[in-house]
Amino acid sequence: MAGPPRRRGAELEQAILHAVIDELTEAGYAGLTMDRVAARAGTNKNAIYRRWPNRAALALAAYRELIGADREPPDTGTLRGDVMELLRGANGHLSTPIIGRTVRALLGAAADDPDLMAQLRDSVIDAGSGLWLTVLGRAVARGEVPPEAIHPRVATVAIALLRNEYVTRGTTSVPDDVLVEIVDEVYLPLLRGRHATVVD
Repeated sequence: MAGPPRRRGAELEQAILHAVIDELTEAGYAGLTMDRVAARAGTNKNAIYRRWPNRAALALAAYRELIGADREPPDTGTLRGDVMELLRGANGHLSTPIIGRTVRALLGAAADDPDLMAQLRDSVIDAGSGLWLTVLGRAVARGEVPPEAIHPRVATVAIALLRNEYVTRGTTSVPDDVLVEIVDEVYLPLLRGRHATVVD
């Protein structure tokens, strides 16, 4: 009797990533192994290693799959509305057990692993900066903030402060009043206070 058809390409990658998500849910990042992922996905380790060189890269790929890295930026018509929507969406993702636990574990492991930190910076820490820059570009066009507000490091201050709540405070969910404080007391004043630097 013939076995199931062999999966290839995107179909196999999706099966592997879903297996990683299931493994992270059950065992966390510390318990993630290539052997267990391969067994759950119904494939072999070589198929995984051809796509992802190590378990950190594999976990990061699964994380991006979970959060939907290609999502569209909000467009509420106001900067504050867009920023609150982005921040609340990120908080919703980070407060789910699997995503929050995975991010905290990866950030903890990265302290002693420069290669992992570099991957994290690309896939988690700086991920989504394009969304924030798009939102800021619309705000500049509406005259809500000066053009100098459009800077990658400035754009992601709000999400960095949110992530800090999870990493340093060990919280499992950030209250909405804290999100409002981040936006109204830190982020919007920072953006509105930006101005061109004059060099003599």
